[in-house]
Amino acid sequence: MTAISRCANRILAVLALLGVAAVSAAAQQTTLQLDPARTSVKFTLGDVLHTVHGTFQLKHGALDFDATSGKLSGEIVVDAKSGESGSGMRDRKMHREVLESDTYPEISFRPDRVEGAVASQGKSSVKVHGMFHIHGVDREIMVPAELEMFADHWVADIHFTVPYAKWGMKNPSNLFLRVNDSVEIDLATAGSAAQHNATTRDSAQ
Repeated sequence: MTAISRCANRILAVLALLGVAAVSAAAQQTTLQLDPARTSVKFTLGDVLHTVHGTFQLKHGALDFDATSGKLSGEIVVDAKSGESGSGMRDRKMHREVLESDTYPEISFRPDRVEGAVASQGKSSVKVHGMFHIHGVDREIMVPAELEMFADHWVADIHFTVPYAKWGMKNPSNLFLRVNDSVEIDLATAGSAAQHNATTRDSAQ
């Protein structure tokens, strides 16, 4: 074999490896659906007498994750008007004076990236960055997330704090009630996970 032939073979081998790498990278795109029936959105608000617990309902959610770049897109949308804490009087006050849910009926999160490695199978602890939309305003947040990936589905637990008073919403405290000016949010979700070739999908669109 001549030197030229050996050089050509090396070039072909390198190109083949690059092609395999490109296909592998393209296959790292994963679509994550959130199942409303398997999703809970809980809030916890402390006051001087006891702690208030409540829930919201997920409307819909879907995310696209690129494991190669860490980019994350999509949206998680919660029905603001579904919030309830077990007390009709308290909930009416929350919707009328704090959330103003007739005017701002949705709360959403639009992530844009994941910081930390996400295992293709098994558990991962990461941070998710994005824009949290509440009361008509976008707020930049970074939230910790515990993920577990399976072949065809995923589960996640996310906890973060919403400083609602600092963000311009009314604190419902009065002479007889003193509540914290921030609320704790716990999102537990699960749904389907589907890997696809990002290059093929993008060209199809």
